[in-house]
Amino acid sequence: MAAYRKNVGIVVFNREQKVLMCARADHAGYQWQFPQGGIDEGENVIAAAKRELREETGITSVEPVFRMPQPLRYDFPEKAKKKFAKSGYVGQEQTWVLFRFFGTDGEIDFCTNPQEIEFKAYEWTDIEDAPKRIVEFKKEVYSKVAQAFMPYIYEKESAKWMKK
Repeated sequence: MAAYRKNVGIVVFNREQKVLMCARADHAGYQWQFPQGGIDEGENVIAAAKRELREETGITSVEPVFRMPQPLRYDFPEKAKKKFAKSGYVGQEQTWVLFRFFGTDGEIDFCTNPQEIEFKAYEWTDIEDAPKRIVEFKKEVYSKVAQAFMPYIYEKESAKWMKK
């Protein structure tokens, strides 16, 4: 049976109902994605999401809004399979978490760990545009995430919070 790396995917939305997309530092040009990362042994999903978000973006001013009940899987393309060949992973199984960001952009810092800089730029965008901006092998997952999170980002309670 194929092994999938346990992973958490993180969507952060701000007062303008825009989501944070980050450009990977290890690619030429701009390859956009949401923050994501592995779940440590014994770590719960929310704790993993907060840790990965802090490590990759410096962001800590968030509160969880929703967690997808079922993880989503994708297979690695051939190039990534080589990177994970020793581990035996053929893809990732991601549990997705939506966070409301109540901080400011000044909090975003990609150099929290200079030995492992994941991203080089960020943009705030509409969640429905995220699947269009992601690499092909992740498009299906991003489409499902966008559909699941859209009601929470645009709900009336969120709108009240954003006017504060």
